[in-house]
This record gives sequence, structure tokens and C-alpha cells, in this order.
Amino acid sequence: MDKMTNQEALAFLSTGRRTGKVAVVREDGRPHVTPIWFVLDGEQLVFNTWHESVKARCLQRDPRIALCVDQEQPPYAFVMVEGSVEITTQPDELLRFATRIAARYMGEEQAEEYGKRNSGEGELMIRVTPQKIIARKGIAD
Repeated sequence: MDKMTNQEALAFLSTGRRTGKVAVVREDGRPHVTPIWFVLDGEQLVFNTWHESVKARCLQRDPRIALCVDQEQPPYAFVMVEGSVEITTQPDELLRFATRIAARYMGEEQAEEYGKRNSGEGELMIRVTPQKIIARKGIAD
């Protein structure tokens, strides 16, 4: 198993349609983990969520977040990110990133439709600023 460089970790996060698994802290201290679709904006991860979701409520109360993205086939790899979030409801930014996310996971032909659906009233854009990254490759080697 080898460590990834920062550039390798960012490339890994940008490759294919891997989902992120986001962990937040509930008010009573219990963890809450859920899958997300995301894109990178520089070194920040961006995803959207409904304002009434558990993760949205948790992040509005406590901006700390952890997420993991993994490669599920040999030789296996993962990137784990710890950081903090900024939340926005700015319509133009929501639409732009919801459309980019849709293009990544649903394809260019459906990007506009999904982008509009996922950027309306009640949607939040979450921008994760990494504070710590742990990234490993070749786990099965």
C-alpha cells in the first residue's frame, strides 16, 4: 500500500462516477453517514442536498465533515477527507454546480434536466474545504 500525493488524490476524486460517503455528527453525538454525488472545484469538494435532510441540518449546526471515496476493485484505493463546510443558496452557483454534478453522474444528455431539478428552492450547495486528506493506493498489492 502506498500513499497518494495530493495531486493523485485530487485526480482520484475526479475520476469516474465514484460516490462519496459523507459523515456528519448528529446533535446527540451519533454519526450519520450518507452517499453523495460531488465534483471538485479546485481542491474543494462540492455537493448539494435538500435543506431538510439530516446531513443539511447537521452541517448547519456543526460545519465539520468527513468523507471517504473508494475504488471497489483491485488493487483498491481510497481518499478520506476531513474538513469544514460553507453552505450557500445562491441560485446561479446552485444551478452551475448541480448541472456539473449531474453531467458527471447522469451524463451530459441529462445534465440540464437534473441540474434544474437539484438547484431549486430548498436545495443547498455544500462546499467542503479539506483540512486533512489521507489517501492510499495499491492496497491489495
